[in-house]
Amino acid sequence: MPPRVGAPHLREEPAAPRTPPPSGKPPAKSRAKPPIRPLGKRPAAAKSRRRTWLGRILKWLLLLSIWGVLAIALVVLWFARDLPRPESALDAVRRPSLTLQDRNGQIFATFGDVVGDSLRLPDMPASLPAALVAVEDRRFWQHPGIDPIGLMRAAYVNISHGRLIQGGSTLTQQVAKTLFLTNARTLRRKVQELLLTIWLEHSFSKREILEIYLNRVYLGSGAWGVDAASKMYFGVSARKANLWQSAMLAGLPRAPSRINPRTNPTGAIARAKEVLAAMADTGAITPAQLQAAIAAIALPPNPALSNGWYADWVAEQATGVLPENADATLRTTLDRSIQDAAESKLTALLDGPGAAAGVTQGAVVVMDPTTGAVRAMVGGRDYRSSPFNRAVLARRQPGSAFKPFVWLTALENGARPDDTVLDAPLKIGTWSPSNFERRFMGEVSLEEALAESINTVAVRLLLANGGPKAIAATAARLGIADKLPNDASLALGTGEVGLLELTGAYAAFFNGGRRVVPYAIESAPHAAPERVLDPDLAAMMARMMTAVVARGTGKAAAVSGRAVAGKTGTTSDYRDAWFIGWVDGTMIGVWLGNDDNRTMKAVVGGGLPAKLFHDIAAVVR
Repeated sequence: MPPRVGAPHLREEPAAPRTPPPSGKPPAKSRAKPPIRPLGKRPAAAKSRRRTWLGRILKWLLLLSIWGVLAIALVVLWFARDLPRPESALDAVRRPSLTLQDRNGQIFATFGDVVGDSLRLPDMPASLPAALVAVEDRRFWQHPGIDPIGLMRAAYVNISHGRLIQGGSTLTQQVAKTLFLTNARTLRRKVQELLLTIWLEHSFSKREILEIYLNRVYLGSGAWGVDAASKMYFGVSARKANLWQSAMLAGLPRAPSRINPRTNPTGAIARAKEVLAAMADTGAITPAQLQAAIAAIALPPNPALSNGWYADWVAEQATGVLPENADATLRTTLDRSIQDAAESKLTALLDGPGAAAGVTQGAVVVMDPTTGAVRAMVGGRDYRSSPFNRAVLARRQPGSAFKPFVWLTALENGARPDDTVLDAPLKIGTWSPSNFERRFMGEVSLEEALAESINTVAVRLLLANGGPKAIAATAARLGIADKLPNDASLALGTGEVGLLELTGAYAAFFNGGRRVVPYAIESAPHAAPERVLDPDLAAMMARMMTAVVARGTGKAAAVSGRAVAGKTGTTSDYRDAWFIGWVDGTMIGVWLGNDDNRTMKAVVGGGLPAKLFHDIAAVVR
């Protein structure tokens, strides 16, 4: 008989014969007692089950750790797959720079990326790295490239203000971003920044990282590094930067295009004061040094942005003389005092009487008639809103400002200033030129006719001296390169010309008869003045144009106590008004009008243009 389920297992013995009990009653059933389990002990099966589960947990934890490491490695590899090679960043390619200086050697414009000397920390004033660390990364010397304390502090400040006030990036992170990455705010870029930060901290010392930053950071206006920026903004190398200059340079990385001294002097000064306060807060300077530095802030005069027209013109001329893929510095013919005067006087006129007369644009050229050196050029009202250079690129009808070429042709054919010509009604086919005053003077001298800008005399002179082709040839010989109309209306200036070329062509009347080509680059080869007309005839032309200012249509251009000569020009319906003139050895050309060719309110060459000439001439010496 099998044992009962649950009974203890006993080793089987040979069966004994059954002996009935003496009473004859059947025997009582035997009940075996289970063994007593000691208190505090579990069965062996429970221990085994616990060990099994612990093993499984450890096994899964190990597997998860391995897979986690592999996953992290794959993520890192994915983020790093297009990571730039760090070792090549210090030799990053940049655009060659073009730096333009005025005639006195002062920088007024730059193109491309300007980089100064590469400086070591001992080459710099101690205030420069101290200012940078104070304002950008106060724990720079202690943290390992990533600063958790700085991140928490920035987060607290930003949350408390409800907007972004501080950033948590360290200087090492900024170097990683500046040298290798873009400003894109993506997870990929941030992970790559962290990877490169680790590499930088491993590959360079703290001092080297700081040097890399100071030499490579962008500081606005095309300047990369503190030395280039110091030269551009202060006119001195960063080696000689004083305390407030160091603070201003250190404050620029936050917004280099918005608060640099060229574009926003007020903002640059305010930022410099913040940096100085941060230096005092960290103990880098004393409160007394803070106050002294703030009191000493004085930026040099900021180059006017309208220099942009002149700079653009120079850059176009420079393409043939610049070394390939190399930085270049060019000395130009620009006279900053004359440029400033031309800019300010044009702006004042357009904002005042010009606005009342419906004039919205203007252009000015100032040049040396003996050489063709352009001393100043204003191409419009405001370079920021319109960089189109009206002094060089615009083509407009000159009106009576073209008449000197007609008079010169007559002189070359034997006429003289005192010779007389008939001022009377004239008809050519269906066209009948009329005078501005609507009256006729009869017989009048050539000098008087030019002084009064008589139209009928101009047409008669054209017809009597070879016609429009002869007049156009004379104009071309003196420097007018534009195609001109082949009809009698040319005598009244119906062809279109540019202000720069017209001013340059007038130079021959005042330099003894030599044609000059306007230029701006002192060191570049340029055409030497070439004699194109007889000096005696040039003197006669100068004499007659002196009469224009003394008693003719250009009286408003006269400057007391100085020799002035020139010619007015006005086109039909008052669409263009000109004055091209000479004052004590300087040529000044002026044009006023509207870009859309809209009619002005009775503006003539002898009015606002002559007045603007006078205002500029009064300060030109």
